[in-house]
Parts: sequence; structure tokens; C-alpha cells
Amino acid sequence: MFDVYCREFKLVMHDAGIIIFFLFLPLVYPIIYSIIYNPELVKNVPVVVVDNDRTPLSRDLVRNLNACDEAWVIGYAANLPEARRAMNEKKCYAILEIPEGFNKKVNNNEAGNTVLYCDMSLLLRYRGFVVATANLMGHYSTTLLTEKIDNVLPLAETIVTGDPMAINNIPMGNIRNGFDSFIMPGVLIIIIQQVIVLALGMAGGARRENPHLTGYSSYNMAPSVLLTMIAQALCYLTILLVPIMFVAHYVPLIFKFPMLGNTWEIFAFLTPMVLASMGLGYAIQGFVTERENILVIWVMTSLVFLLLSGLIWPRYDLYPVWKVLSDICPSTWGVEGFVKMNSNGASLSQVADCYRNLWIATAGWWFVGWCVRKWVVRPQLLKIHNSRLTK
Repeated sequence: MFDVYCREFKLVMHDAGIIIFFLFLPLVYPIIYSIIYNPELVKNVPVVVVDNDRTPLSRDLVRNLNACDEAWVIGYAANLPEARRAMNEKKCYAILEIPEGFNKKVNNNEAGNTVLYCDMSLLLRYRGFVVATANLMGHYSTTLLTEKIDNVLPLAETIVTGDPMAINNIPMGNIRNGFDSFIMPGVLIIIIQQVIVLALGMAGGARRENPHLTGYSSYNMAPSVLLTMIAQALCYLTILLVPIMFVAHYVPLIFKFPMLGNTWEIFAFLTPMVLASMGLGYAIQGFVTERENILVIWVMTSLVFLLLSGLIWPRYDLYPVWKVLSDICPSTWGVEGFVKMNSNGASLSQVADCYRNLWIATAGWWFVGWCVRKWVVRPQLLKIHNSRLTK
């Protein structure tokens, strides 16, 4: 095992591609993603108003919309075509149209509707507009209701003030309600899995190439496949220890993501996730005949792992075949447990199901990896080795 450990370390140190996946990728990739999604909230997005009512109520509505953090009223348009030209020229990203008779309908106890047109090129902008206008209309509905009750019963103002059914929504795992704090904790776990799978895949491809490129003979003479895998895993853990600590702990610390869990329990939880990812990497080595092949696998699987993790689409709503694929992905249970622990403050015992499933995935993927290494990879390496000896 020590001999395999040393030779594997030598392989990694002589291959710039593996070094990039092991060190550069986990140190730079999370930083780039976190910077892209910061600031987390979209504020002061330009809005053009088409006020066909021109009443004190409509003007007050526009003033209150401009007071919202999400929207910035840059001016009025004479009609809807003029406002659409402003949107096409990217001078604004939303149009608020107040129809004629808006004030009259409100005073007659009828529904006074306004129309909001949004540019859907960025969903964060759309979400900000919808939240701002919904809160604004709720505020007006409450104010008008209070005034009408007071007109019927003057003393009712002392009873009904403000929102009669106030809703105070505080997302526990994302207090700022920001996009970065929502998605990045889960993406960090997917990055860890991808780093391990890509590095092990590239290492498998390097063994099939010329020994002068890798630094030693590509055929491993160690008799035990399992002990060879364990020794190589120990080598990879030695190199990945600092990058994993940086991704799982210091990236959330730098960008002020929610960090409510116990650090040592989180690392204990990530241990089987890392081991299961290594088993997945061993299994993929059977399909990587050259180092460059792993880049194709990277492009094909990055979005798939994100979709299967449940971050951007709920797992309970997946088709059965996708649900099965989601269950066997280490990152799926890693994302679910890590978000619960790091963002919501759950203990290791409270994510026992995810923790158990990760150990099951570890055993399953290591068995698959052992089969691939024994009956696919080793015969191929022996054939390559013998052909080189005959030459």
C-alpha cells in the first residue's frame, strides 16, 4: 500500500491536468461562482410607468413603487408603445400600466387592476418586480380596507389598524432571502464531487498513456485491487484535505453564507460523501482511455448532477427513472444533508437518513469501482504494458 501510495503521489505531481483538478479547480471554481451571484439581491431596476388614470391614487401608487428597494421608476411614458420602445432599448426592464378608471373602480369597491410587463431575461429581476408589486398591492388593500371600515363604524379604526392578517416570512436557512445563499451551499458539494470524479478519471486516463508522460510504468503490479484502491484513495485524501476544508468551510465564511452547523459534524458528514465520490471516480476510469476524455464527461454530467440534486427542481416531482439516478448520486444526499446542517443548523443525528445513504452509496460505488478496476482497467493496462514490452 505504501508503494502504491508513493507512486500515485508521483503520478499526480507529474501531471499538470490532475493538479488543476485537485488544487486549482476547488480553490478557484467556488470563488468564481460566488462572485457571479453577488450581490445576492437585485435592487433599483429601472421601471417605466404608463399612467392612463392620472389621479392622486395612481400617482401615490407610483411613488410607493419607487420607494421599494427592488424597483426604480425612471419616468413616465405617454403610451404603451413608447414604453415598449424603452424596454427594447434596455432603458428599463419592466412596465407598469395603470388603466383608465383605476381610481374610480377602487372608490366603487371594485377590483382596480394594474398590469406589470417584465423582461424575463433575468429571473432575479422578475422575482424582484413581482415581490415589490405584490407587497405594494397588499399594503394598499389593507389601507383601503381600514378606511372603509372606519367610514362604516368610526370607532373601528381603534380596532383594525394595519394589516389584519400580518405575515412575517423569515426563511430560516437564508435570512437575507438571497440567491447566492440559497444555491451556493449545495453547489459547493457538487463541486467537491466533480473535482474528485474528474481527477480520478484523468488519473485513470494517464495510466494508459506513455510512462514518460506520467513518470512511472502504467501497469500496477500490486496484487490486491482493493488495497491498491485504498492506497490511492489515501493519496487523494492527502491532497484534497485542504481544498475540501476551503470549499466546505472557508468559502461560506468569506461570502457570509449561512453557517449554523457544527464544523466537526459537517466534516464527519462529508467523509462518506468524499469516499462515495471516489468510488464513482473509480467506476468512471473504465470509460476513460485518454486524459482528455474526462473533459467530455465533465460537460455531460455537470448540469445533470445539478438537476438531480434537488436544488433547482424538487426530487419528489422527478420521474421514477430520474429519481433512481438521483438516489445513487453521492452529491444528492451530500447536498441535502449539508444544506440542512450548514444553513439550518441541523445536527448529524438529524440528517441520519442522508448520512446512512451516503455510506450505502460508498459501499455500492466502491464495489462497482472494484469490479471495473479488476475486470476492465487491469486487463487493459496489462495489454498495454505487454505491447510496450514487445516493442
